[in-house]
Amino acid sequence: METATISENPLQIRTRADFEALFRTHYSALCSYANGFLKDIDASEEVVQEMMFRLWTGRESLVINSSLKSYLYRSVHNGCLNVLKHIHIRDEYKSFREREDVDSQRSQEDEMIISELEERIREAIDRLPVERRKVFILSRYDGLSYNQIAEKLEISVKTVENQMGKALKTLRDELSDYLPWLLLFFFDLF
Repeated sequence: METATISENPLQIRTRADFEALFRTHYSALCSYANGFLKDIDASEEVVQEMMFRLWTGRESLVINSSLKSYLYRSVHNGCLNVLKHIHIRDEYKSFREREDVDSQRSQEDEMIISELEERIREAIDRLPVERRKVFILSRYDGLSYNQIAEKLEISVKTVENQMGKALKTLRDELSDYLPWLLLFFFDLF
């Protein structure tokens, strides 16, 4: 069986035995160090194992300009920072998705209320007397001015004003339960 010794500098991992000696010597301490950052044993072990794997696979081209111990701890430190960064990004994305879901749910609720409100408005308008309904529709839905409505219906502007006032009062009374929504979504209706 080969025996291996790991000198502190320069790094020489020529055989599997050299690597195993390095692993046995530093693994537990590096895991404890990583766990100080991550507070998760499994994640800490994964960071150290990944660093050791990269060390083994890159052993032939690896150049360490500091002490081996310093290199190992710096590598684990950087690995932990990457994990923490990934956790932060994941948590941010999760929060974003939760906000999106809440906004979507709120939007669906708003759409249901608006749909119900629109139905109630149509019903209330349909119950208006015919002439009052015509004046209201021409003003609010067709966007005509009082003068234009008066010309179109061949009535006075004063009659248009009177009919609109009565129509709005009737609608306010019938839709009083929806007044906050009316103010938000149909502000120009009243």
